[in-house]
Amino acid sequence: MSEHRARKRFGQHFLSDAHVVARIVNAIDPRPDDHVVEIGPGLGVLTAALLARIPAMEAVELDRDIIPKLAQRCAPLGTLLIHSADALKFDFTTLAADGRPLRVVGNLPYNISTPLLFHLLESRAVIRDMHFMLQKEVVDRLAAEPGGKDYGRLSVMMQYHCEVVALFDVPPEAFEPPPKVDSAVVRLVPHAQPPVQVRDVDVLEKLVAQAFSQRRKTLRNTLKDWVTAGTMEAHGIDPTRRAETLSLAEFAALANCVAS
Repeated sequence: MSEHRARKRFGQHFLSDAHVVARIVNAIDPRPDDHVVEIGPGLGVLTAALLARIPAMEAVELDRDIIPKLAQRCAPLGTLLIHSADALKFDFTTLAADGRPLRVVGNLPYNISTPLLFHLLESRAVIRDMHFMLQKEVVDRLAAEPGGKDYGRLSVMMQYHCEVVALFDVPPEAFEPPPKVDSAVVRLVPHAQPPVQVRDVDVLEKLVAQAFSQRRKTLRNTLKDWVTAGTMEAHGIDPTRRAETLSLAEFAALANCVAS
């Protein structure tokens, strides 16, 4: 692959399976005028495959030692503008100055994937879609429906902000070094209009976090400082239910009560 050694502190697992790379690129289906931004390009396996389809793209890479290798590999293929930065702190809205919405892609470091997803949501107004390789467990949670153990805060909030489509699973042997978990590719498309009306998104986020803070307890107990049992019943929600059984619309109804 390369003499570059993957660094555990950066959560590096370099994608090396050409078939998986091709499936990701086909799922993204980039067009020449698309504004593609890759997070954590690493040694540029996916980057090179994208530059075979588009003339130019941008990348955000934290590992400064890897950037010269990445630039050298991609220079003959097209124009790659590399931002040496921490994606968790990077302001992605600055990349959309030309008015083209961003198509964000990447094999995200699994140790920061959830906070990075929430950070990207802050820039959702300038993002057309996102295609990410994530730990399969995280993708299962993103796409989960009410009623199962995978359904939680991440499911509710991501589905409020985005359409979530789990695309396909990826085995550990597709990487060097292989991670100890299965992976999966997901497509996230920010909603033009959220699927439910929410008066105060901050209230929704806090209420959902509180509801799932003690999953085994009933809503009557977890939300006792937020909503009365009588109010829940008035909205057709049994206070003896648990958070994992509530739909996004039901969470929105409770959040709107609190906000009002």
